[in-house]
Amino acid sequence: MTPPDPPTQPIAPGDSPPASTAPPKPTWIPARNSTVTWIVGLALAAVLGAILFAGGYLVAGGNRQSATCAAPTAAFAAFCEAFDQLKDHYVDKLDDTKLAEAAIQGMFQDGVQDPFSGYMSPQDFQQALGSLSGKFSGIGAEMAVKNLKEPANLAACATLSDNCVLVVVSPISGSPADKAGLQPGDVVSAVDGKSVNGSTIQDQINKVRGPSGSQVKLTIKRGTRTFDLSITRAEITTQEVESKMLDGHVGYIALHGFSDSSPDQFHAALKGLLDKGATQIVFDLRGNPGGYIESAQRIASEFVSSGTIFTQESSGGAVTRWAALGGGLATNPKIPVVVLIDNGSASASEIVSAALKELHRATLIGQHTFGKNTVQIWAPLQGGAAGGVRITISRWFPPNHDSVHPNGVLPNVAVTIPAGTPPEKDLILDRALAFLATQTGSHGSPAASGSPTAALAPVAGLVSWDDRALHWAWF
Repeated sequence: MTPPDPPTQPIAPGDSPPASTAPPKPTWIPARNSTVTWIVGLALAAVLGAILFAGGYLVAGGNRQSATCAAPTAAFAAFCEAFDQLKDHYVDKLDDTKLAEAAIQGMFQDGVQDPFSGYMSPQDFQQALGSLSGKFSGIGAEMAVKNLKEPANLAACATLSDNCVLVVVSPISGSPADKAGLQPGDVVSAVDGKSVNGSTIQDQINKVRGPSGSQVKLTIKRGTRTFDLSITRAEITTQEVESKMLDGHVGYIALHGFSDSSPDQFHAALKGLLDKGATQIVFDLRGNPGGYIESAQRIASEFVSSGTIFTQESSGGAVTRWAALGGGLATNPKIPVVVLIDNGSASASEIVSAALKELHRATLIGQHTFGKNTVQIWAPLQGGAAGGVRITISRWFPPNHDSVHPNGVLPNVAVTIPAGTPPEKDLILDRALAFLATQTGSHGSPAASGSPTAALAPVAGLVSWDDRALHWAWF
């Protein structure tokens, strides 16, 4: 799979030609002893001043900011006229880069009106590609937003504050963050001396990540102590998979994203659980925002030996069928599988959970998923130097062709989490373990809906991902 080429550093905004200076206003001194001369002189001054002003106003456009715009279609003629007028007459110097970014943003936001299509600045585009590839330059720590007053109400934490804090979940073993002594539970209150309050987690991702070899200073609150940690950034490979044995025979495996590297990590972790004697599997997709749909196909194929995972339908009636690849580690129906889902399970997570449910390979436990069934391509602009765009090109549908939009994938076993439930109390996992305790094996193998070899060749780099409610990330 070949993701879009990573962007380079943004080019410096191009300087517009300097504004020409206005003609000096002539000084008119009336004759001391001639009222008529003074009146005539004043009139001539007014006329000449008006002529000079009008002439300068009419011709200044070409001299001041060199406005040019070629409309691609007749519909853009008014846009070009507005651009030319702005460049010709605006009182202050304009930044062409900012004008272009604003125009692109407006085209997507107001013209397309699709929350999953849009423009990304060079910095945001590079950060997003790093998340999808599973590799980036940073400190190697998993962090999340935590609401100290209402732990279950992360929707109230769009920005960081004294109540909505940025907390370290865990540093990656051997990473710069780990070596510097960052610990789970540490609260990051400032980055490079500037408080995080009032910013978003995305803002802090952009600040903490940076070129390998450079340093970032985090101000840490740990219990009653507040201190600074200077950490040298390095190339980081994210750990998308968490796995462990529960109750001696239940293999628990959580997937945090469908990046380029997640299928290999998932395969290795699943194999490790089965080698340790796991006879039942808990597959945790809660809070997973999605990623590459090819990764979703590969991971679903670990549990399904044949059949359609999902179909992709594009404009003009084009249909691509993504089928199970075969050779999965846990396709044996005698291995019961439960999948944990919630409202944060989106996009590629919904592809996998819907497929395993409809192919009768797993029981879904938890809450309904987010409800996103569109696929995007991510394209760099000017090689990434000008950022990039994400464009919705198709919709996907699970095996039974029931759209997951807008209600999401519904669980087989719904779990309601009462208000005030402490975050350390995992009611969904508890319900999954109770369910597995009643299972001795699947009631039958999934019904195949076609041969894997009949699938059309997948297109690398297609993304189904939701990043609108970001409360967790790698730094």
